Amino acid sequence: MERNFDLTTPIFQMTVGDLLTLTVGDLLTLTEERYKALQPPPVERNEKQYVYGLKGLAKLFGCSKTTASRIKQSGEIDEAITQLGHKIIVDAEKAMSLAGIQNGKHKQIQQHANRKARKSA
Repeated sequence: MERNFDLTTPIFQMTVGDLLTLTVGDLLTLTEERYKALQPPPVERNEKQYVYGLKGLAKLFGCSKTTASRIKQSGEIDEAITQLGHKIIVDAEKAMSLAGIQNGKHKQIQQHANRKARKSA
């Protein structure tokens, strides 16, 4: 007579023969199934990335905190900024696009490089 066991079956309800029929592989399979059942479903990473404060903004743009403060005060990236009291929250992707930064370079730097390349050609 074969019985089905799961991780919730108390050992005291099993006979010696039942325990012997349970192999290490069976226990591992039961443990893996239980482990998979307890895991949260995978979350897709389509979430926006935010930076916080002038320090985060400076790190995003690769400049000093003073320059980051000037960029913020210029109003150039106001659509990307949410400020709650002293807390500054910046949508990183939106700030980069509003500032004209593509591939890590500001649009004016890219335009200068393009003009220089045209003159030398």
